[in-house]
Amino acid sequence: MSGKAYVVTGAASGIGRAIAQRLVDDGHDVLSVDRAPDPDGPGRPFAGDLTERSANRAAVEEALAAFGRLDGVVAGAGFQRASPIESFPEDVWDDLLAVLLTSPFLLARYAWPALKGSGDGRIVVIASLHGLRASAFKAGYVSAKHGVLGLVKTLALEGAPHGITAVAVCPGYVRTPLVEKQIADQADLHGLPPAEVLEKVLLTRQARKELIEPSEVAETVAFALGPAARSYTGSQLVMGNGWDAS
Repeated sequence: MSGKAYVVTGAASGIGRAIAQRLVDDGHDVLSVDRAPDPDGPGRPFAGDLTERSANRAAVEEALAAFGRLDGVVAGAGFQRASPIESFPEDVWDDLLAVLLTSPFLLARYAWPALKGSGDGRIVVIASLHGLRASAFKAGYVSAKHGVLGLVKTLALEGAPHGITAVAVCPGYVRTPLVEKQIADQADLHGLPPAEVLEKVLLTRQARKELIEPSEVAETVAFALGPAARSYTGSQLVMGNGWDAS
């Protein structure tokens, strides 16, 4: 696996940053894409608003220009919004689908020739346990995550003749700024103090009442990009702490 080149989105914080750091530590070139990239973070920073088609194309083009090759894409960018259906903001719905579903499609589309040329192209999407299970007040997020699992399956089928694999990583709740923001939102929605939200709302369906660490997700992504994961193409790597067992 040494010396490969990857695009990682959402790389300024949380899961994306942990993934970028792991890949850099493993000796790979990484284009670290974020709306507000950290110049001191891991990898080569690249600013892009992934709700725009042009930013997705530009990220792929920048990686090819900087590294001379592209072996994989890790679509990790995301955000969350909790709101009842009757008041769910329509613009937020559009942005959620753009970042969580359309961006992985566009990145795959634009990177496809380079991934075919790699001979061992990889696409990994951070799809969430919410790709398999639903939660109230999260219509946009849940819909996009369910959709991206279908995208991963299609990419796997079309990529197989070209040596391209596609895998969805589906973690439960991870200790990230996104989850910390959800705690505050859910406290308002459920009328609970923030201290009780984690166990009584967010983690209530998990067998293990623990947050996953970003480094654990990065470890799973490193596996998905490695040679032992070729047979997992089209599949979900579930990190649900037992949520999906119920």
